[in-house]
Amino acid sequence: MEPASLIAGLGNPGSEYARTRHNAGFLLAEALARKWHAGWRRESRFHAELARAEIDGRTVWLLRPQTFMNASGESVAPVARYYRVPPDRTLVVVDDADLPLGTVRLRKDGSSGGHHGLESVEAHLGTRAYPRLRLGIGRRDPAVREITGHVLGRFTADEADVFEQVLRHAVAQVTCWLEDGIEKAMARYNGTIRQAKQEEETQ
Repeated sequence: MEPASLIAGLGNPGSEYARTRHNAGFLLAEALARKWHAGWRRESRFHAELARAEIDGRTVWLLRPQTFMNASGESVAPVARYYRVPPDRTLVVVDDADLPLGTVRLRKDGSSGGHHGLESVEAHLGTRAYPRLRLGIGRRDPAVREITGHVLGRFTADEADVFEQVLRHAVAQVTCWLEDGIEKAMARYNGTIRQAKQEEETQ
């Protein structure tokens, strides 16, 4: 039997953080749940909200950790272990201020790049060998390293329009990952949403 897959969208719980840039992972998890008509339920034992979908006979779990970003691994790792999801089927979705808004980057493994949510997941899974999807949110000023106010702020109207396109693009990429594997999902969808669309149209 093929193992289940887990898609963990990272963010911060609470209405004050809803639809902030730092909650990009939550927003993608919610978009996937809508696409697959999967209902959320609270799982206190995992400090999580979970949704289950069946995609072509395969089980896919959607996860929104309720631990706050910097402790995300305390939720992701127990869920993965309980449902016997191997690291290579555990996709973690995060915001990335080092990528411009409108850019997505899927990788099969790698370092945290200083992202505290990924650091926590790595520490609790005990490996870096899990896929991660970074959704670019950009920076106001590339020279400024302190960006707490930016990442915890909400998208402007123009940014929100772009990010809605990003979500549609990322939903297609995650679907490709599930159906065709990570290599094809990276090749077809990584980059800016405009570049990827143009390349797809010319293939």
